Amino acid sequence: MLSVVIPSFNEEAMIPITARTVAGVLAGAGIACELLFVDDGSKDGTWKAIQTAAAENPAVRGLRFSRNFGKEAAIFAGLEAARGQAVAVLDCDLQHPPEKLPEMYRLWQEGYQVVEGVKADRGAESGLHAAAARSFYALISRAMRLDLQDSSDYKLMDRAVVDALTAMPERGVFFRALSYWVGFRRAEVRYAVQPRAAGQSKWSARTLIRYAFANLSAFSSAPMQLVTWLGAFFCVFALVLGVQTLVRLALGHAAEGFTTVILLILISAGLIMLSLGVIGFYIARIYDEIKGRPRSIVAERCGGDGA
Repeated sequence: MLSVVIPSFNEEAMIPITARTVAGVLAGAGIACELLFVDDGSKDGTWKAIQTAAAENPAVRGLRFSRNFGKEAAIFAGLEAARGQAVAVLDCDLQHPPEKLPEMYRLWQEGYQVVEGVKADRGAESGLHAAAARSFYALISRAMRLDLQDSSDYKLMDRAVVDALTAMPERGVFFRALSYWVGFRRAEVRYAVQPRAAGQSKWSARTLIRYAFANLSAFSSAPMQLVTWLGAFFCVFALVLGVQTLVRLALGHAAEGFTTVILLILISAGLIMLSLGVIGFYIARIYDEIKGRPRSIVAERCGGDGA
């Protein structure tokens, strides 16, 4: 059986469309499935729509979080609850085309344990958003020494991969990177990002920036390394400037006034505060990890055993 995990946040209009579309595609391909919707603390009627879909189709199950815990938590809650020997992750807005699922499933049957959905076309995405996404994935790809360019959360994984992911005790998880990190035999399926069938994107520039920083710090120490390099650069700069100042003083041409001193103080203070901010951010992540709180709390279930 194939389990399809579908994180959902304020997707009331998309739930019936997604349930009908995905179930139809898999039924047409003769693939037994369950559709597992995870309501990430939605404020609209998403949970009611999931309950309705579960009542209409016994293959539909639902989890509802007690509050909004984020997409990564929703994905991992779905992976933990999935029952299939193969598990796919699919966005509820159907920008990940369900029509690719049978092809991914066939590759899994051939022995591939991770079938990666790779973006051949990013769809109707702004130039600024595309550039920011490329920059972020270039940075984390260098940090991981793996190519995450054009990757997505659209994947199909074997049960062994799912078990390896859900066994990880860390709280701050980045599914897209961790699914690469675990390894296993891989294949790729290219797809074009589709337009939303209904509703609007829930991602703003602010939430995307926060998402990027959280995932970068969860999986890479690159910002900490950047602080080290900034410190080294400033030390070299200060040494060169100090030697220049001593030479000018010895020659009787020392600069007058305090402009240079003021600039040095401002630059050094700015770098120190930036460095402390980055270090503090990582300390906060360590603090969150050692508290050992669950990634999410499931308040309610529907469909299957939770009907």
